[in-house]
Amino acid sequence: MARIVEQLQAMPPPFYRRFFICRQHGEVVGVGGIKAADWASDTHILYLSAVAEHARGQGIARTLIAARIAWVMENFPNGRLLVSTARSRRFARLGFRLMGKGEAGGRRLMMMEFKTN
Repeated sequence: MARIVEQLQAMPPPFYRRFFICRQHGEVVGVGGIKAADWASDTHILYLSAVAEHARGQGIARTLIAARIAWVMENFPNGRLLVSTARSRRFARLGFRLMGKGEAGGRRLMMMEFKTN
């Protein structure tokens, strides 16, 4: 819990972090973060994604992913998005590609490069 509370604290550019939240009937049922990588320029990371168990299967995760991708593309002219995921097919459909051949804890690293100009 302490990690989540720390991550929710606002950070100024260039090392921003933003959270997108989905609510149903006043209840938070989904959340997804995006932040600037502090170790590589023009690199953004999708992280801390979760959907409440009772709200799964409604497209909430896909909507939160799309919202974060759209936000970063609206705010940065180019770069790359990284995600560590167990759902590589979902991200492949969005234009992400697998990085390396390894897997850690059932998760794969994926990247999508973008240029909005």
